[in-house]
Amino acid sequence: MKLPRRQFLHLTAGAAALSAVSHFAWAQAYPTRPVRLVVGFPPGGGTDITARLIGQWLSERLGQQFVIENRPGAGSNIATEGVARAAADGYTLLLVSAAHAINATLYDRLNYNFLRDIAPVAGIIRVPNVMEVNPSLPPKSVSEFIAYAKANPGKVNYASGGNGTAQHLSGELFKMMTGVVMVHVPYRGDAPALTDLIGGQVQVMFGSIPPSVEHIKAGKLRALAVTTATRAEALPDIPTVSDFVPGYEASAWYGIGATKSTPAEIIDTLNKEINAGLSHPKIKARLADLGGNVLSGSPADFGKLIADETEKWGKVIRAANIKPE
Repeated sequence: MKLPRRQFLHLTAGAAALSAVSHFAWAQAYPTRPVRLVVGFPPGGGTDITARLIGQWLSERLGQQFVIENRPGAGSNIATEGVARAAADGYTLLLVSAAHAINATLYDRLNYNFLRDIAPVAGIIRVPNVMEVNPSLPPKSVSEFIAYAKANPGKVNYASGGNGTAQHLSGELFKMMTGVVMVHVPYRGDAPALTDLIGGQVQVMFGSIPPSVEHIKAGKLRALAVTTATRAEALPDIPTVSDFVPGYEASAWYGIGATKSTPAEIIDTLNKEINAGLSHPKIKARLADLGGNVLSGSPADFGKLIADETEKWGKVIRAANIKPE
């Protein structure tokens, strides 16, 4: 049967409207089954702890389990590719970190484009590193350190948890902005790097705050500055690097991403609930224990952070010719 054009168009429009209403209703009912939150690193680190904290909050708020799935490997690229290829239905999420902004330039060939394939949902936390030295080193401030390093070019070794890590790039950014010459000594993880810093085998490190705080308080390490633009609650008496090197900022940060084309209603639901968690005293206290400050805002805010960080670290990686291990 051939329908008149006007009747055909009317029916087509009705079907489209019904489809849109059904899609909206489906998104409004989200979630109706467990949600996977994929983490590209092993259990126990800051990335994993952050994921479990926010996953528990979302489970309680939305009435479905947010299951943490650790998929370590290739600097989080394996986990990211899996989420990029997942269905765009909000049931596979990614714990996004500074590593993703770094990897976009660090790796020549990736099977995904992070800025294109992962939709920003919400920020969670920004965590400063701390510029710390072995107490045997004379400098007691960043300005004194710069003078010392310039007077001893190539004789100051700085440690990191590996090539291409946020700590490594924090050091390279410092070198670029100050003109000092330091030798990078990469380790397989933060713990051995910190051990050698305390032992004096290396002189300086842009280390994570949580494992460093007790050593700083015990006098085994000397904190010169924190790497964020503002002071850290965990080390309130320690100045920022930018107090001495204007414009310097380097930090770890975490948030949530979803597969591109995930319905806006689902992203908005997740963003609203995550921001509610970030304003809750219990969540804020737990995040403070990680040495950071909450990173609340809209999906667009988090997307801008990711884009800005990708551009900044891309420049550092290219200038220093950094390659993955």
